[in-house]
Amino acid sequence: MNVFINDIPLILKRSNEKVYRHHYDLVLDADDHFTSKDLVGDVLIKDADMMLIDRLVRLMEVKKLKKLNSLTLVTNKKKRLIDHLKDQFKIVKAAGGLVVKDEKILMIYRLGVWDLPKGKLNKKEGAKEGALREVEEECNISVELVEKLPKTWHSYAFKGKKILKKTSWYVMNCTDDSLMKPQAEEFIEEVRWMTPEEALEVLPKAYTSIAFIVRHYLQSLKSGKV
Repeated sequence: MNVFINDIPLILKRSNEKVYRHHYDLVLDADDHFTSKDLVGDVLIKDADMMLIDRLVRLMEVKKLKKLNSLTLVTNKKKRLIDHLKDQFKIVKAAGGLVVKDEKILMIYRLGVWDLPKGKLNKKEGAKEGALREVEEECNISVELVEKLPKTWHSYAFKGKKILKKTSWYVMNCTDDSLMKPQAEEFIEEVRWMTPEEALEVLPKAYTSIAFIVRHYLQSLKSGKV
C-alpha cells in the first residue's frame, strides 16, 4: 500500500521484511520520545502500533514537515494498521494512466504542477474503464491498456472531511494523438510528450505519488519488466 499523507510517503512494512538501517537518516523505536522537529530525511520507526500511527498521521496532516522525505513503519500487525488507517478517512476511488508513445511519456500540467491524467470513477464504473475514459477526456487522445501499475493512496481535506483517494494506475499505449489538446474544464494547461530524461527532470515539480509512478515505470522499463 503506497500511502501519501500531505504528499509525504508513509510506508508500512512487516516485521519479517528486510529493512536496511543504513538506508535511513533516523531509526526509532515506537516508545522513543520524539517531536515533529526530529523527523528529518528518511525515518524508520520500529514496532509501530495504532496509537503511533494516529499520532503520526496527525503530525503529517497538521505540521508542515518540510524536512521529512519519507516515513517507514515496521509492524507485526500490518493489515490491522492498514485497516485502522483507512477507517480514519472517507475512501474515494480514482484511476489514471501513464501513456507511452515512441518511448515517450505523456505528462500534463495542471494548476502549477506536472501530473498524469487521472480522475474519480463514476458510480459503478470499473477502474480500467474509468482510467481509459479519464485519459481520453483530459488529453483528447485514443489509448489502449497495456498492464497494471501499483495503486497509490493520497490524502486531502474536502469540505471538512478527511479523504483518502485510491488511484488505480495503468500503462497505456497511445493509438491516436492527432487531435491532442488539454481539457480546459479540468484546469489542464498543457499536454506534453516527454522523453524519460525530460520526465525525470520535471518530477521535482510533480506530486510525490506521481513521481513514484513514473519512477516505478522507468525502473521496470530498465529491468525489462515492461
